[in-house]
Amino acid sequence: MVFLKVVPMEGVLRFEKKGKLSLRFVGSFEILERIDPIAYRLALPPYFSAVHDVFHVSMLRQYMADPTHVVDFKPLHINENLSYKEQPVKILARDIKMLRNRGIALVKVLWRNHGAEEATWKRQDDMRA
Repeated sequence: MVFLKVVPMEGVLRFEKKGKLSLRFVGSFEILERIDPIAYRLALPPYFSAVHDVFHVSMLRQYMADPTHVVDFKPLHINENLSYKEQPVKILARDIKMLRNRGIALVKVLWRNHGAEEATWKRQDDMRA
């Protein structure tokens, strides 16, 4: 059994260091066969039908089976390139950053699949768009 690494998509939203550098894994998935010393075929569920089932070993993390361990798996829509789109849940705070004689409106955004400690400050205009 292994976990599969997925990365957040940076095209729409940019992340602060904490969200950007934190590792994200989904699974656990069963290994069906070893293709090469560095490639493995996994048993993926039907909602991963658009994703190829052979992965490089760098995309996998070993899962040590423990009968008392229950993995709380929330379904996550994953694209073909193993990325997902971040979605804002709610605004936690508002602030105005003063730069010389101009004020920039900022909002603190809580993202789906992240805790409150990983909330990030974004420009209010960017979030409205």
